[in-house]
Amino acid sequence: MKYFVASGEDLHLTPASRRALRGSFIELSDGVTHYELTGPEDGDVVVMAGGLTIPLFYWDGLVTELHARGLRTLTCSAYGRGYSDRVRARYDEGLFARQLSELTDRLGLTGRPLHLVGTSMGALVAMTYAARHRSSVATLTIVGPAGLAKPQPTSPHRLLRSDLLAGLVARRRGRQILQGHLGHNVRDPELGARLTGMVLDSFRFEGSLYAVFDTLQHLPVSGRDDLFRQTGTLGIPTLLLWGDEDDVTPLAHFDTARALLKPRHHHVIPECGHMAPFERPHNVADQIAPFVTAQSERLDS
Repeated sequence: MKYFVASGEDLHLTPASRRALRGSFIELSDGVTHYELTGPEDGDVVVMAGGLTIPLFYWDGLVTELHARGLRTLTCSAYGRGYSDRVRARYDEGLFARQLSELTDRLGLTGRPLHLVGTSMGALVAMTYAARHRSSVATLTIVGPAGLAKPQPTSPHRLLRSDLLAGLVARRRGRQILQGHLGHNVRDPELGARLTGMVLDSFRFEGSLYAVFDTLQHLPVSGRDDLFRQTGTLGIPTLLLWGDEDDVTPLAHFDTARALLKPRHHHVIPECGHMAPFERPHNVADQIAPFVTAQSERLDS
């Protein structure tokens, strides 16, 4: 799809503008990545891979909880999100997995296997990364993953197959579609308003809607059973988490995910929608921290 700047995208990401923004920045092969590496310096590193629209701020609650449990965290905004570059490239899981690989390598984090967390679309990215870098992944946590719905004629990667149609839809109805999508993610209206504000604020930077719709074109979020099945054969200790009231990736797919991923542990979080790390950071950390610690102790023994 041809790059475009949508109405309302009135801000520019430049070295000068980034000096006033939160977080750290690093130039990778595809562009500048916005990241934060924080927490106890001697803690095991948990790396987060986020969903379709979210900036790294999405993880703040979970990051605080994991730090309190002695873990170090690496969060980043995927290309086209947060304060990372809106690259003029094919937005697929290969791009995002490469971003994670280069980022962890450049930050010197590859000397010890990492603990990878992926939520929603980020779960597909995390699984792709795990398949390509098996030896560098100590544990894999999958939260409310996309990918298990059956492909339909109206699936985004099919409906938007035409560059002309994708560009037209994105320009004319992109922001409306984005806001509708965000409205289904969180049970609590107050949290939902916070999430929407967070995402829309970063979508003021030019190229944001282009990045999301190019992702919808090139990263299928349905019919990905083979990726789940492949991940289940890697032998990586896996934790599967899901919100019991997830309206985006419904709990009806939970048993299929369990059968394909063969997780060591699984847990359904009560009174929780699609964005469990954002809605229930304490509950999610209660599951991740002991899982990560147990596997780290096995590595050290």
